[in-house]
Parts: sequence; C-alpha cells; structure tokens
Amino acid sequence: MKTRIFVTLKNGVLDPQGKAIHHALEGLGFDGLRDVRAGRLIELEHDDGVTRAEMEAMCQKLLANTVIENFEIEEN
Repeated sequence: MKTRIFVTLKNGVLDPQGKAIHHALEGLGFDGLRDVRAGRLIELEHDDGVTRAEMEAMCQKLLANTVIENFEIEEN
C-alpha cells in the first residue's frame, strides 16, 4: 500500500523558499502570480496493517513540525 503525506507551512508563516520561487518565475516572464508557497511530499510504502492513526503519529512525531506546518494524509 502507498500513502502520500503533504506537508505545508501554516498560513502566516513566512515562506522564503516560496518567495524565491515566485521571484524566479516572474524573472522568467510568468506574470499573474499572487503568491507561491512551497511544501514537500512524502511517499510511504507500507503493509496494509499500518493504520491512519499510526500515520498521524508519524507526522506528529517526525514528518511535520506541527507548530508551523500542516499535514494532509492521502491513502491510495
């Protein structure tokens, strides 16, 4: 089984990587962008017996800094 975990910064947290991407895209001639936020994708392959609660615990303990980041779990 495969699960994807999307980790993004919470609203209001400064995103210097997103700002750099935004600036670079504008420099390449892509106009009309209001904001860019960068995040990360973590893919886990695991046995069927791994529960959603275990996935959430993994995110809380290691995969996301829940003070400044949100996470979303997408099970396939």
